[in-house]
Amino acid sequence: MKNILLLFLLITITASCQDFGKLKIIESLPTSMDEISGIEKLESSSLLWMVVDKGNSSHLFGYDVSKKTMERTLDLESIKNNDWEDLATDGKNTLYIGDFGNNNNKRKNLAIYTIANLAEGETAIGTTTFHYEDQTEFPPKKKNRNFDAEAFIYLENYFYVFTRNRSHPFDGTTKLYKVPAKLGDFEAKLIGNYKTCDDRSDCQITSATINHTTGTIALLSYNKIWLLSDYKGDAFFDGTIQKIKLEHKSQKESITYKDSNTLYIADERNGIEGGNLYEFPLTHL
Repeated sequence: MKNILLLFLLITITASCQDFGKLKIIESLPTSMDEISGIEKLESSSLLWMVVDKGNSSHLFGYDVSKKTMERTLDLESIKNNDWEDLATDGKNTLYIGDFGNNNNKRKNLAIYTIANLAEGETAIGTTTFHYEDQTEFPPKKKNRNFDAEAFIYLENYFYVFTRNRSHPFDGTTKLYKVPAKLGDFEAKLIGNYKTCDDRSDCQITSATINHTTGTIALLSYNKIWLLSDYKGDAFFDGTIQKIKLEHKSQKESITYKDSNTLYIADERNGIEGGNLYEFPLTHL
């Protein structure tokens, strides 16, 4: 117990002394969230829902930001956490878990889980499986390894998956795939691509979210946000793209809207750094 209190004190002191760039630190998250990989809010709940990635159990966590407490922990024992990498919502009361982490580009069991009835407490789970239409090798040659994903959104009955580029040499291109938001097995259609930047440590897309009121999409990397707006249909990369440097690099893998003017961002804990929840205001942009 003494060692745990000492570690918590050290983390608190370190956080208070750090420069978080353009981010406002809200709080240090519980140690159960050390490998946080997705956050999302539902219309029907004040809780911030969270998941952690591979190597962890199949739990969905409901965190009360105002109380700084974990209010709900749901054991989704019927589905395996192969590599849960992001959360999405339909803008109402349904949550989606992206089980498509694919660091080595060789997975064939990619899935998105639909989690319904969270507000009622009797959770219903559905499964969508998919494969990329242009992947024929598992894994492909290093120069073609762009089939990992840690980011997706839901929009008008489709899932949109943004890849995390793992290619060597690295060129910063994220690919955009479209998958029907239905139960069953589908081919993910490649509908677009966008070159973020060419710094491997700073240009890989690690999470995505959409404001269902304004339509603005936010893509996240370790030190940047790309805001996609004014597009038509699902030609997301043909609209206005605003790149924002956060001036704070850490293992950021989770983003969602708090409201139309503010983003929540979370990073994984690495030693005594990270493991925090931040706010990023959009009002000054």
